[in-house]
Amino acid sequence: MPTHRISEAAAVVGVSDDTLRRWVDAGRVPAAVGASGRTEIDGEDLAVLAKELAEQGADGRLVAHRAHAVSARNRMRGVVTRVVADTVMAQVEMVCGPYRIVSLMSAEAAHELGLAPGVIAIASVKSTNVVVELP
Repeated sequence: MPTHRISEAAAVVGVSDDTLRRWVDAGRVPAAVGASGRTEIDGEDLAVLAKELAEQGADGRLVAHRAHAVSARNRMRGVVTRVVADTVMAQVEMVCGPYRIVSLMSAEAAHELGLAPGVIAIASVKSTNVVVELP
């Protein structure tokens, strides 16, 4: 399972490095010192945090207007929160800042990209199609 440095995880969920470090210190998100000697967050734990922030906001309250505060544009970096695949197709859910993105793709493509909860990826949006690629 992938792990992410504090700075990378903070950028994906849309908070400062210091805020994420405070959340780690307070026990809001688990982290551990990795082989590199830096504090790292497990990808699955990052996915849980991203989903929580997208649904409730940083302070834990529901924020209905959050999605309207930021423009989506065409490419959004985020974290994969769920992958459901059968033999032909896969449904990939991502949280990119305040946005929840769902992409339907071939199961083969999802497997080749290594998409799983906690993987950081980029959602490219064009009309009604969402293309997911690795950064």
